[in-house]
Amino acid sequence: MTHRVGFVVFDGVTMLDVSGPSEVLHQAGRLADPYELVLVSPAGGTVTTSAGPALTGTVRAADAGPLDTVLVAGGDRLAERPIEAELLATARDLAERARRVASVCTGAFVLGELGLLDGRRATTHWRHAATFARRFPRVRVEPDAIHIRDGRYVTSAGISAGIDLTLALVEDDHGADVARDIARELVVFLQRPGGQSQFSTAITTPPARSDLLRTLIASVLADPTAEHSLPAMAASAAVSPRHLTRLFTAELGTTPARWVERVRLDRAQQLLLAGHSVTSAARHSGLGTDETLRRAFARHLGTTPTHYRSRFTTTGGPVPALLRNRQPIEDD
Repeated sequence: MTHRVGFVVFDGVTMLDVSGPSEVLHQAGRLADPYELVLVSPAGGTVTTSAGPALTGTVRAADAGPLDTVLVAGGDRLAERPIEAELLATARDLAERARRVASVCTGAFVLGELGLLDGRRATTHWRHAATFARRFPRVRVEPDAIHIRDGRYVTSAGISAGIDLTLALVEDDHGADVARDIARELVVFLQRPGGQSQFSTAITTPPARSDLLRTLIASVLADPTAEHSLPAMAASAAVSPRHLTRLFTAELGTTPARWVERVRLDRAQQLLLAGHSVTSAARHSGLGTDETLRRAFARHLGTTPTHYRSRFTTTGGPVPALLRNRQPIEDD
């Protein structure tokens, strides 16, 4: 069976919002039922991407034929100025006849303008999330998520998150093995869970100026479970604990202990979303005990590990039966 996917594109569209998901679907066609991709624009013909190169051969909505999935690509202009009626009409026409509707990055603004996300959870690029929330107050915006599924609507964060979203759609259609093979072929993660933060400590840590600190940071990120107490890190760097603390404060704006805890918390989040128990996530992240993990979650995320896992595993695939009927509890 061929799955037909319609990409809503327009002048100023972000190229990777189209090419990333398209390549995932192309690879899926080598391993399972093929996907037929259709580029749809308000006027048909050629559209120019924000980077300059053109997308040719687009068709009008009336000529797109039946579609299983509609994916609205993004572009900064969707968040920065009013969306033209022709683009909204194109998206509405396609969405009404598709089984599922997805958006990449600021493509969510189109779905929001159509009212399709009212009363639903959604995400978009972190830079435009506040604007999105103000413009569409009836949408429950979760600005930190990679992608979110609510009913037949799936929204994703900025640009490269479209690859994560499309891997999740392929997994729905063909199972985890196919999605995993595609991720391996594309040399990407399978898959950043939908509820995972758009950021991690590795990304948000500002570049260290000193070679000493850069080397130390790399070693902690490579193995969060190792011994990373202040005395141990200071000894590894051949400096005093006081000097190391001064370096962290001056260059990273935090203490060594707080930074290490955040790295380990990132790892624990990934483990929980991959199906590990709270005890296993605590042990394999370097946080050690359930209680230490709970305290870190409360301090940094304002929630419990159990609540986090039961909430966010719903955005990356079906909720495991073990979790489906459980309530968030403090003493998992």
